[in-house]
Amino acid sequence: MSHDRMELHLHLEGAAPPAFIAGLAAEKTIDLTGVFDADGSYSFGSFARFLEVYEAATSVLQTPEDYRRLTRVVLEEQAAQGILYTEAFLSPEFCGGGDLSAWAEYLAAIREAAEEAEEQDGVILRGIVTAVRHFGPERARMSAACAQETAGDWLVGFGMAGNERVGRTGEYAYAFDMAREAGLRLTSHAGEWDGPQAVADALDHLRVERLGHGVRAVEDDALVDRLAEAGTVLEVCPGSNIALGLYPDWRAHPIERLRARGVRVTVSTDDPPFFHTSMSREYDRLAEAFDWDAAEFRTLNRVAAEAAFCDDTTRARLIEALEPKDA
Repeated sequence: MSHDRMELHLHLEGAAPPAFIAGLAAEKTIDLTGVFDADGSYSFGSFARFLEVYEAATSVLQTPEDYRRLTRVVLEEQAAQGILYTEAFLSPEFCGGGDLSAWAEYLAAIREAAEEAEEQDGVILRGIVTAVRHFGPERARMSAACAQETAGDWLVGFGMAGNERVGRTGEYAYAFDMAREAGLRLTSHAGEWDGPQAVADALDHLRVERLGHGVRAVEDDALVDRLAEAGTVLEVCPGSNIALGLYPDWRAHPIERLRARGVRVTVSTDDPPFFHTSMSREYDRLAEAFDWDAAEFRTLNRVAAEAAFCDDTTRARLIEALEPKDA
């Protein structure tokens, strides 16, 4: 498999294979009753239940070494899926409880594993510090402070995940301003579980250049036009949306409608083992649903390469990888 796929929306902990989390829990004698189904996969139903299981699974990741091991396992899977470049969401809340010195240790371990993976497998990872919305705006500022202190050529962005129905978007603007002043590029989850107004609020209050999900924008024609005209990139995760019941099936998913209206869309897997998906599965289902061919997927990846938060030298590598091999 050629390595020419780009992924802009992946939660590092959410990409942890269930067997890895179960093994770590056994090492630490941590009881994860209710986290796994009988077949060993993650248990989830509603979005609220997914968040509970996610945070329970994450609770076994307690040291920088745990995160180093996690990063290696995740990047091995990225390589197997033909993914050349990944931007992963990293939360100081999970990596040291928001403490700056602890966060720096966790980040160093993650980066060490990423550099090993790049050398051995050719996969490139960059980090996006992520505030957890339902933890509140004050803790979002703590995450932004961690981001400010560790921003650079590897830690390239700041964003927000979590339950988008908690709090008013404007309450988080200060954290995003902190990150912007540190030179970080900005994205935020919006328009997944909340409607098109959440997308407009993220654009107006947080002034992001990308949106995580953003698919509910399709319900407002004027907003779709705004996204297309501004060139705002959507980090679309179709398999995640369908697994959580946001849309009933692949043909009903709005990614093609948004693309046809001129919105710049990309494809990512979000939390792949939770949603029984992979990048290969996403591509296969999208091809079946919308008759997309190799050229259309190459266009999607070109959009992702152009929208990546990496430095220009890295971006040139990504774009070169997308050139037709028979040219």
